[in-house]
Amino acid sequence: MEANIAIPTDSKETWSGGGVKPFGASYGKMMMWFFIVSDALTFSGFLAAYGLTRFKFIDSWPIADEVFTHFPGLHGVHAPMYYVALMTFILIISSVTMVLAVDAGHQMKQKKVAWYMFATIIFGIIFVGSQAWEWKNFIKGSYGAVKTTDGKILQFVKDGHQIALSDFVVEERADHRVQHTRKNGLWFEEEATIATYSIAQIKNAYQANTDIQIRSELINPETKQKVILSREEGLAQLAKTKLVVEGANLKVNEYGNTIFADFFFFITGFHGFHVISGILINIIIFFNVILGTYEKRGHYEMVEKVGLYWHFVDLVWVFVFTFFYLV
Repeated sequence: MEANIAIPTDSKETWSGGGVKPFGASYGKMMMWFFIVSDALTFSGFLAAYGLTRFKFIDSWPIADEVFTHFPGLHGVHAPMYYVALMTFILIISSVTMVLAVDAGHQMKQKKVAWYMFATIIFGIIFVGSQAWEWKNFIKGSYGAVKTTDGKILQFVKDGHQIALSDFVVEERADHRVQHTRKNGLWFEEEATIATYSIAQIKNAYQANTDIQIRSELINPETKQKVILSREEGLAQLAKTKLVVEGANLKVNEYGNTIFADFFFFITGFHGFHVISGILINIIIFFNVILGTYEKRGHYEMVEKVGLYWHFVDLVWVFVFTFFYLV
C-alpha cells in the first residue's frame, strides 16, 4: 500500500523545508551570491599567483612609487600613487551611491533610485576612464631604459633620481627610417616600434655625461631602493645592451621585470572588464527604473542584486590596489 504524502505549498521557506526562497532570499539573489563567491575564488587565484611570483622575483620587482607617478594636468610632477588613490576613492563613493539607491528602492522612491543609480554610473565611467588613462601612461612609459643580452633592465639616474633618455641623449638618430607596417613593409609584415634613440646614441651620451649613472633592476634589501652602479660597472653593463625599451608591454618593461607588466595588464584588465559589465547592467536597470518597471512589480530587487555585484567589484579593487600599489 502506497502512502500519499501531501507537500504543503506554504511550507516554511528554509533549506530543510524547501520552497522558492531559502533563507528568505529569492532565487535571483541566491544565484548572484553564487556568482560572487565563484568570482571571488577566481580573483583570489590570480592574486595568489601574483603574490607567489612577486616573492620569487622580489629582488627585481618594480617599485610602485616609481611606476605610477602620473597625474592628469601635472606634466613632469612626481606624484606617486596620487591618481590611483583618487581612482580608488571614486570607486568607493560609487559604492555609497549604490547603497543609497538600494535604500531608496526599499522605500519605493523611484526618483531617488534613478538619481543615485545615475551617479553610480557616472562614477563608474570616471573610474574606467581613469584606468584607461593609467594604462596609456604605463604602456607609453616615463623614462625609457635599455635591456641587456642577459635580460636585465638598466635605467639612468642623475643625483640619485631617475632621468629620461631625452634628458641626456641630444644628438639625432643617424639610422632613422620609416617603420615597416603592413602597408609599406616587406610581404605585408609589421615590425616592432622603432625606438626614439639607438643603442649607439645612448652609449655615446652616457660616456659624454660623467654625472650620469646607471642603476640595475636589482633592489637593495636594506635600503629598498634599486642598486646604483659605479661609472665603470655601468659602462660594462651598457656594453651588453641589445634593446632600447620605451614603456611596457607583454614582452618588455622599462620599469623592471616583465612579469609585473603581464600581471598588471591581466588582473587590472580583468577587473576593468567587471566594472564595464557593471556599468552596462546599471544602465539597463537605470532605464527600467525610469520606465517604472519596478514600481509596477512592487519591489526594487533588481537594483539590490546589481548592487551586490557592484559592491563586490569595489571590494575586489581594494585587494588589487593593496597588492599592486601599496604592498
